[in-house]
Amino acid sequence: MTERTRAHVYVSGTVQGVYFRATTRDQAREHGVDGWVRNLDDGRVEAVFEGTEDAVEEMVEFCHEGSNRATVRDVEVHEESPEGEDGFQVRW
Repeated sequence: MTERTRAHVYVSGTVQGVYFRATTRDQAREHGVDGWVRNLDDGRVEAVFEGTEDAVEEMVEFCHEGSNRATVRDVEVHEESPEGEDGFQVRW
């Protein structure tokens, strides 16, 4: 079995109301990454990615660009121990 890794990400900039969460979900599913994404009250987007190291790195890189309408100012990444996320969803 391939070893899993986990990244907990906070993205700031113009990242709400620009399809960031939906695009993140689609990209995660395409890369076989589990986890979730949600908007925060302070205007940032928070996401958790679990999967192979390469796939999680791809998702972190995606966060630096975001959806077509997003303007990403900063991406804060914390490596964590995997918690067994299954599937990828948008949280509310």
